[in-house]
Amino acid sequence: MIYTVTINPSLDYIVDVDDFSIGKVNRTSNELMFPGGKGINVSIVLNNLGLKTKALGFKAGFTGQEIKHLLDIKSITTEFIEVKEGFSRINLKMRSGVETEINGQGPNIGKSDLEKLMIYLDRIQDDDILVLAGSIPSILPSSLYMDIMKRLSNKKTKIVVDATQSLLVNVLQYHPFLIKPNIHELGEIFNVTLKTKAECVIYAKKLQKKGARNVLVSMAKEGAVLVTEDGEIFQSKGPEGKAINSVGAGDSMVAGFLAGYLKTGEYSEALKYGLCAGTASACSENLATLEQVNTLLHKTIFNF
Repeated sequence: MIYTVTINPSLDYIVDVDDFSIGKVNRTSNELMFPGGKGINVSIVLNNLGLKTKALGFKAGFTGQEIKHLLDIKSITTEFIEVKEGFSRINLKMRSGVETEINGQGPNIGKSDLEKLMIYLDRIQDDDILVLAGSIPSILPSSLYMDIMKRLSNKKTKIVVDATQSLLVNVLQYHPFLIKPNIHELGEIFNVTLKTKAECVIYAKKLQKKGARNVLVSMAKEGAVLVTEDGEIFQSKGPEGKAINSVGAGDSMVAGFLAGYLKTGEYSEALKYGLCAGTASACSENLATLEQVNTLLHKTIFNF
């Protein structure tokens, strides 16, 4: 089973506003609403690609109920812990020439809520996969992902971490199966500015020395770099396409990578699937589908 953890799920409310003006009444020309959060996005794409998951996390209030409802419609199994105080957040993304985001706070997750999650995670088995993805609320300890991995360190579970800065760096000692920083996040970890794939390889290897098994660095339109635990390096641009939506492209790459790896057992093929899934989401209003990924796989020539 593949488990995804989204500590702070959201309703993503995406609106197009023509010629937005501050201080005036603005009306939308188009509206979309999705269940959001990085782990949830991974679950949705994996489900689209034919792999079942169980989405874990926290929900609260009427927005939490709607998140679960929207996932139920997609036939995605959830196991959300109900938080009594507050409500699940709404993230507003407004597109008016440029994209502007306003992200909500989320509910007040307490120690007892966290312990319920930990007890649930104890059920995970050696042959399961666990995806820890996204930021966490400031009220929670920054060691949360590390604490989860430490708790599961006696198991052979493959753990994927898609997070930033200390949330990511702290887990490396527990040897995550895969980490996926983007080029900017990788640079922030080492306080450098990265521009090329060659530079990404250098710093990906530094993360491997700290404990990561496989490092996948996403680079937007420039594609991605993968440094594997076998010492192989794969790098390629992604498929051609016009990007229209930034939401969930990186999460789709993680999902595509896992789908490709589980299907073939080959890291090079996993990267192909990851690149195609990421591009499919970036070039669509919705997250990548199986048909979109297969189309891109068949028509794209990868240069590795």
